Amino acid sequence: MKFQGTDAYVATDDLTIAVNAAVTLERPLLVKGEPGTGKTELAQQVSRALGLRLIEWNIKSTTRAQQGLYEYDAVSRLRDSQLGEDKVHDVANYIKKGKLWEAFEADEKVVLLIDEIDKADIEFPNDLLQELDKMEFFVYETGETIQARHRPVVIITSNNEKELPDAFLRRCFFHYIRFPDMETMKQIVAVHHPGIKESLLTTALTQFFEIRDQQGLKKKPSTSEVLDWLKLLLAEDLTAQDLKAGGAQSLPKLHGALLKNEQDVHLFERLAFMARGQR
Repeated sequence: MKFQGTDAYVATDDLTIAVNAAVTLERPLLVKGEPGTGKTELAQQVSRALGLRLIEWNIKSTTRAQQGLYEYDAVSRLRDSQLGEDKVHDVANYIKKGKLWEAFEADEKVVLLIDEIDKADIEFPNDLLQELDKMEFFVYETGETIQARHRPVVIITSNNEKELPDAFLRRCFFHYIRFPDMETMKQIVAVHHPGIKESLLTTALTQFFEIRDQQGLKKKPSTSEVLDWLKLLLAEDLTAQDLKAGGAQSLPKLHGALLKNEQDVHLFERLAFMARGQR
């Protein structure tokens, strides 16, 4: 069971090594990187490449670790007992299974994605230590222990918004997705926009990397944003010459796909004004 990337996902050598190492070690793969670098997409493509079903647990700021195991609806049980419902005698009727339970009881090996774990409270990773390590948990209401029938491939993503506990990190295989260089980015673009003219691609990516390298930029545009930008350039049938028309320091064409806040737009407007003043 080896991951080599797919025709829809360009995986660098170090990334494929990380995925396969985590699978071999049966450890969760913790993937960090800038937003928009394909962390979530990685889990989807690993699932596709290995022929395994994907179970996604999307983490929010309000998500609790217990929700991944199960939730007991005591309020509904109380209401049903007042109404004289027969099902009230079986507590299992009021237990909602979480994503970990779903992955553990699957009849086949699955890929479990815990997406953006750093959005949750700092205690969230610690609360999952034993469950991810031993691949089992205890249900107090029914007195049963849920054990994984097949150890899932666990992929955990983080945007690095907060530090994760050392005890949690010890249990993971770690990989940081570096931002693609020019050649890797061209390979990624070729997957999403096959047939794009080389002159347009080179000019657009040159402008894109110049934007990312600009000092004082508040939010650097990501891989997903450059793909959206190229899609717009193709839809508008723009050429390499169209992109060069405004000069190196001008706002890029359709810049709303790349610059996502007013500070960065104002920065490039000031640069364009200064460039015109020096002519």
